[in-house]
Amino acid sequence: MSRARQNLLVPFRRDRKRDFAVGSGAELLSSKVRQVLLTEGATPHSTGELPWRTSFGAGLSRLRHQRNDAVLAELARVYVRDALARWLPGVHLVQVRVEQGSAMLTLRVRVREHDVETIVEIAPLDF
Repeated sequence: MSRARQNLLVPFRRDRKRDFAVGSGAELLSSKVRQVLLTEGATPHSTGELPWRTSFGAGLSRLRHQRNDAVLAELARVYVRDALARWLPGVHLVQVRVEQGSAMLTLRVRVREHDVETIVEIAPLDF
């Protein structure tokens, strides 16, 4: 019987034993995807959130204060696709569903890694 791979969950948090929390399966996959998508990478207008790896992230904040239309939804899909391909190459992007409200955007990202599949919701992105 093989043991499921475990790793630290990000953002870092404590478990009940006062140690850093670890996870596996869908919980770990969701954690990795959220870390990539919610980290601000370097853009022409920002230096990036992580000083030791400024380009890490998806740059979804570049979508703020833009017209919430079909073009914005497609840009969100492209940013998600490109960030996951670059920073999590072993993760297969199954689907990005964009739900638009009058002043917000919700992303539902379905991903698969090996035999684990999960949906990660990034909501709401305010505009």
